[in-house]
Amino acid sequence: MDALPHPRLISLDLNQVIWEQVFLAAPLVIIGTRSTEGRYDLAPKHMAMPLGWGNYFGFVCTPRHQTFRNIQREGVFTVSYPSPDQVLQTSLAAGPRTGEHLKPTLEALPTIPATTVEGLFLQDAYFYLECRLDRIVEGFGEYGLIVGQIVAAHGNPDLMRGVDRDDQDLIHEFPLLVYLCPGRYARVDQSFSFPFHTGFQQ
Repeated sequence: MDALPHPRLISLDLNQVIWEQVFLAAPLVIIGTRSTEGRYDLAPKHMAMPLGWGNYFGFVCTPRHQTFRNIQREGVFTVSYPSPDQVLQTSLAAGPRTGEHLKPTLEALPTIPATTVEGLFLQDAYFYLECRLDRIVEGFGEYGLIVGQIVAAHGNPDLMRGVDRDDQDLIHEFPLLVYLCPGRYARVDQSFSFPFHTGFQQ
C-alpha cells in the first residue's frame, strides 16, 4: 500500500458514502416536470450544473424518482433557481407523495408557467431554464445524468450582471442560495475576484 501524501490525511472507507463525510458546496435548483396524469411536479436537486459553455444543463437523478420517469416520457423539464428567501418553498417541493401519487405540499407553492415547453416554474426565483431532453447517461450506480438542451432562459433583470454594475455589489444586494451537502445551506452575499493567471482561457 502506498503511503498517504501527507501525514495528516486519512483514507476514507469507500463502503461508506464519501460525499456524506465532508461538506461540499453545490447549487440548489428545482426541476419541474409533468406526470402521466397531466399534473405538474416540482423537485429540488443539488447535483446540477451547466454542461460546457453552450446551452446544455444536466442533473443527476435516479429512475426511482418520478422526476426521472417524467422526463424520460415527456422529453422536457424546467429549472428554477430559488433565492435564499425561498428555502422553505424549496423544502416543500421535496414533500412525500400520498398513495394516489399526489404531493400535497405542492399546493402551497406559487408557480408560473413556462413559455416554450410544457411545465411550471417556482414563482419569484431569480433564474429559469426551459429544457428539451437531449440524452440520459446511465451507469453511475443506480443514478443517471439527465442532459437537457436549453431552449429558453429567463431572469430577473434586477439580478442580471452588467457592465455598469459591480459584481460584488450585485451579490451583496441579491444573495445566492447554496446547498452544503449533506443537509445544510448557505446564503452567499460576499465574493471576491478570482486571481486568474495571465493567459488563462476558458
